[in-house]
Amino acid sequence: MHFDPLAVITAFGLIFLAELPDKTMFASLAMGTRMRPLYVWFGTSSAFVVHVAIAVGAGSLIGLLPDWVVKLVSASLFAFGAFMLLRGSGGDDEDGTDVKTVTGFWPVCSTAFMAVFISEWGDLTQITTANLAASNGTWSTAIGSAAALMSVSALALLAGKFIAGRVPLKTVQRIGGICMLGLAVWSAVEIFTG
Repeated sequence: MHFDPLAVITAFGLIFLAELPDKTMFASLAMGTRMRPLYVWFGTSSAFVVHVAIAVGAGSLIGLLPDWVVKLVSASLFAFGAFMLLRGSGGDDEDGTDVKTVTGFWPVCSTAFMAVFISEWGDLTQITTANLAASNGTWSTAIGSAAALMSVSALALLAGKFIAGRVPLKTVQRIGGICMLGLAVWSAVEIFTG
């Protein structure tokens, strides 16, 4: 098991920025207004941990490929992520307002788990986590990604209304997109220089 603090910080930063304008942040916010926020957080965090494990597993399989192929896949996935963030989020305004009021730890936790577990399949953050795991190491990426996803969920539950009303999410998307575009270029250059 190799632990790289820089890989943890990289994963945390990229995943945090990619998840901020995502529909699951708004779903967490909406569920938190109708259910106990701590119970919602346990449910969403559990779902995120499962998705990170799946993404890291996929990324470690990608990491078995020859180095130039990993860098090519990495550059392609970062470029795709940059495209997704920079093109805008026209359909991400659905915030899960149809969630019914649920009480009790297990019902709330399982409702939050299922809402996030279903909505995160093939999500940009899952693809980015797999990509980072292929090039930066599985454990470091898993720790950084899981921490970022759980932090965004906690942030949505604690200060979601304030953030949604004051921070322009398009700006966050653009910053994340530019970071991913830079990583795509860097990965592509490494194919020819490494």
